[in-house]
Amino acid sequence: MKVNDINRVCFIGSGTMGCFNSLLAALVGYDCVLFDIDEESFKQVPQAQQDIGAFLVGSGFCTEQAIAEAQSRIRFETDLSQAVAGADLISESVPERLSLKQELHQQLESICPEHCILTTNTSNLMVSEIQAPLASGKRFAALHSHLGALLIDIVAGPRTDASTVDTLKRYVLSLNAVPLVLKKENPGYVLNAILGPLLTMSMMLVIEKAATIEDLDAAWLSHRKGPMGPFAMMDLFGLDVIADSWQQPRPDPAMQALRTKILGFITPYIERGDLGMKSKKGFYQYPDPAYQQAGFVDPAKDLSGLDSILVATIIENAIIIANKAVAEPKDIDRAWMTATYLDIGPFGLLDAIGLNDFLTNYHQLVAAGLFTPAAAAIVDTYLQPKLDLEHLGEKTKQGFYSYPNPLFQEANFLLDT
Repeated sequence: MKVNDINRVCFIGSGTMGCFNSLLAALVGYDCVLFDIDEESFKQVPQAQQDIGAFLVGSGFCTEQAIAEAQSRIRFETDLSQAVAGADLISESVPERLSLKQELHQQLESICPEHCILTTNTSNLMVSEIQAPLASGKRFAALHSHLGALLIDIVAGPRTDASTVDTLKRYVLSLNAVPLVLKKENPGYVLNAILGPLLTMSMMLVIEKAATIEDLDAAWLSHRKGPMGPFAMMDLFGLDVIADSWQQPRPDPAMQALRTKILGFITPYIERGDLGMKSKKGFYQYPDPAYQQAGFVDPAKDLSGLDSILVATIIENAIIIANKAVAEPKDIDRAWMTATYLDIGPFGLLDAIGLNDFLTNYHQLVAAGLFTPAAAAIVDTYLQPKLDLEHLGEKTKQGFYSYPNPLFQEANFLLDT
């Protein structure tokens, strides 16, 4: 059901995210306009939306007929003034360059209807930086979606009105998606701030020859019961997209050294044109990747050590986010569960392992150089109050959730926003 005060939505940029976001909006009946400066770029939109639609249909989100009807509600436009005429909401998904986004939103602010809400789908830039040059900024926020997931982040800037956030939250719910309203801006929001380190750790384990691509994905599939492991996820996102996120030089020497290794690992794939699912080959070959074949997970092979490293990565970064007061533990779990289709989030995992048992294993990994003492200090400080109360998780009936019936197992947990 549409939000009463939003009827027409204009999507700026006809790339993957513009295709995804416009399709979601059109599916529930919004009048959608897809804008791009290059008319040639529209040629790839029908197929891109068919591919996205196939995923949505396969996941039970909608029918094939609904996809066709939604596509008929999307109008293409190369004139910006015409595209935004009568728009109630703008969703911008242009390349991740601060100056480009700032200039575009200044232009949008000057030509859009006064009531129109301006949003950015930026993945890496700060909403406050994009908002800074705007004359008002009251109706500007980040509205960040995740390809292949129904999680949508909402982040206010310093001058964003509370009513703008409320409208965006209702809009996301109208899409049958899950809104995550962050308390403050954070690089990578919540999901990417956990998923990014997980993918980085996975690549580094392969680079350092501590594991194989197949073993890491098999560890994830067997222990986390997810549909795809870290390297399969990167194939889904696109190896070029992963590489793009590492292009910016890092000021910290350690991070710069990490950047060099990651790019050295992933660049050969890109140079060969092996970009992942979209090119039919990445870390795996498609349409029938090895990880979907019988026998990929060998039950006789002990992969628990690799799983413990991946789990520690997830939990460490979830704690760092919570410690910064970006989101509450239950909201972090909700974001993770929505986006990964898993039945438990980082803090639920922590409870299941037991806080003291997790810390014992985690500090062994810190000693082995897999995690930094600085991050470990944050983890220790954050968990100490619960340790003092002996709220150690499921085994003591109290941790981040109460047991035996934790909140995250309730049927409406993902929608309880």
